[in-house]
Amino acid sequence: MKKEFTISVFTENHVGLLHRVTIIFTRRGINIESITVSESELKGVHRFTIVVTEKEEQIKKVVLQIEKQIEVLRAFYYPNDKIVYQEIALYKLPIHVLSNGIRMEEIIRDNNARILSVEQDFIVIEKTGHKDETQALFDLFEPHGILEFVRSGRVAISNSPQRFKDYLEVPELGTRITDEEVREIAGNIN
Repeated sequence: MKKEFTISVFTENHVGLLHRVTIIFTRRGINIESITVSESELKGVHRFTIVVTEKEEQIKKVVLQIEKQIEVLRAFYYPNDKIVYQEIALYKLPIHVLSNGIRMEEIIRDNNARILSVEQDFIVIEKTGHKDETQALFDLFEPHGILEFVRSGRVAISNSPQRFKDYLEVPELGTRITDEEVREIAGNIN
């Protein structure tokens, strides 16, 4: 059964690596729903956070393929209940929505959003949360005329108390493929 997974890939920062990682998904016909790349807590190490909906067996194969990339230090996959995650959304609305006064203020406050910028012709509102939360606020703003909207990719960390540095030394801390699974998958790779 397909379900949503977050894949964390820790890498060196090299040109072309993003392409080589994403082509692994393309070749297997897996759609990337969200991808975010940023620096990690270790100097010189970057983190890819990739969200996909797929069967776990397929995710294991993808993680194995990703780890074969020379610049990849480690790769892990997590179901949603094993991570803490958020996205950020920005909404640009025409300035006249503020003349709606109390109603707009209630929408913003009730959704734990905040006004980032008030300009002559528009306002920018920020909402941090899960995709369904940022979408719900979009739906509330839509009748008021959204000028622009953008939602980031997911940022996520495991809910394990371990540091990433510990994962480099002890592979059992994350959901990582075992040696037995590697042999099994290697025999099944297309």
